[in-house]
Parts: sequence; C-alpha cells; structure tokens
Amino acid sequence: MSARILVVDDDPRYVRLVEANLETAGYQVEVAYSGEEAIRKVQNNPPDLILLDVMMRGLDGMETCERIRRFSNVPIIMVTARGGEQDRVQGLDSGADDYIVKPYSVNELLARVRANLRRARLSPAESHPAEFELGDLRVDLGRAIVFLKGEEVPLSTIEYRLLLQFILHQGETLSHEMLLENVWGEQYREEKEILWVTISRLRQKLEENPRIPRYIVTRQGLGYTMPEADEFRKRGNA
Repeated sequence: MSARILVVDDDPRYVRLVEANLETAGYQVEVAYSGEEAIRKVQNNPPDLILLDVMMRGLDGMETCERIRRFSNVPIIMVTARGGEQDRVQGLDSGADDYIVKPYSVNELLARVRANLRRARLSPAESHPAEFELGDLRVDLGRAIVFLKGEEVPLSTIEYRLLLQFILHQGETLSHEMLLENVWGEQYREEKEILWVTISRLRQKLEENPRIPRYIVTRQGLGYTMPEADEFRKRGNA
C-alpha cells in the first residue's frame, strides 16, 4: 500500500502542483489549507508524512508543527521560502524532521520524501529486542519507548533514531558526518544544522541540565558520545 502524505499550504495552486507530483510518483495525497485543518486531520487519521509550509495565514507552519508534536511523531518536512540558517534552525527547533527550501525541483522533493518515509519505517524491534539503562534513563529497545525517572518521554522518530545511535555505540565518539549519514542518510552529511538542533531537542528532554549534559556529551572538534556507566557516574559526582 502506498504511503499517504498530507500537504499543508494555504496556496491552492501550490497544493495542486505538489499533489500532482506526489500522485504521479505513486503516493496517496491529502490536503489541508490551514494549520487548524492539518491538526484535525492528523488527529483523526494520521498520515505517513506531512509536507508543511511555514508561511501560512493564521496558524503558521511553526506553531502547527509544535502542536502536532504534542501528540504525534509523524515525520514532518518543513517547506520554507527562506533558506537562511536561522529560518532552517527555527523550523527544525519546532519539531520538524527535515526541511526543503523553495524553489526546489521535483526530484529533490521526492528524494526528501523517500528518505523520511524510509527512516520512519525502520523498526528497531526486529534487531534490538532488549532494554538499555544508564542513570535515570531506560529505553525499551523492543518497543522503542524511552523512560526518564520512570516517566515516558515522547520522542519523534528522528530523535529516537539519533538516541539509538548513541546507545548502540556507547563509549565511542561519533562524528557529525557519521551521525548524519546513519540517521538522516548519505546526502545529509554536510547538513550539520539538522544534527545540532536535534541534539539540542534530545538534551532538553533527557538532561537535568542541558547546558551540562551527561547522556550526550560533546567531544570538542570530534563529535559526540554517550559515556559508559563508570564515566557517567563520575560526571554525576563531579
């Protein structure tokens, strides 16, 4: 069964164009012409992926994304006409998994859609049917559920896949390029903003003090690491 994509934009002409391109590629397409309509549709019948425009009248894409993230982990690609670093970071910080800047080619759009759908479909339950514990963090790897101090922590698909990399390579220093390639895909090796923002979101959710992280530690000039148990305890006692 083909994936179902929700296209959200208040410009009917743009929606028709994107809808035609996605349907030609074999996807099912639903549309929403406002942020409020998009939220209702995601609540009533969650799609496999959302293409969400930033610049909309009323509830804009940023706020729409933040509200959807309160109840859904559906992959979201933010569509923006502004390609500046701050604009991209703001979109990612609102909870988006990826972004694409207008004007873009049909091939670029379809490549982004395929990459995000592929990541969402990968199931950790098949290869990691166990639990992971470190300090107050517990991860049920079979069900892909994260707990902190016994309370479930909601993570987006991309946040969970990033956390999984640190768990699987605990004690190792992982470079920006390795994390981007393993989590987002080879074509994302140079897009460090996505990594920085997603790590920041993870730290906000997992760390007692995100400015002095214990679970995801920066190795200056090298990358990031999740300390092994002994080093983790030392950091807690420092």
